[in-house]
Amino acid sequence: MNKKGSLGIAIISTIFVFIIGLTCINFITGEVTNARDDLNCSDAASISDGTKLLCLVVDTQVPYWILIIVSLAIGGIIARMTL
Repeated sequence: MNKKGSLGIAIISTIFVFIIGLTCINFITGEVTNARDDLNCSDAASISDGTKLLCLVVDTQVPYWILIIVSLAIGGIIARMTL
């Protein structure tokens, strides 16, 4: 296959991965909200240090997911261009 066709498939695959990944964020956001409610993260004065750390880890799940999606998309395009 020529370079233009390979790049076109890479772009279409990247858009597909990006859309599916961002759609999954809606499900993750609900679970993060439930976890924050269960851990009582809104009242920082009454929870232990370990629970505060766990609240921080739970809060970072959505940005990490976005970072993974963008990394996969960019990596897919670069892999198709170099191979």
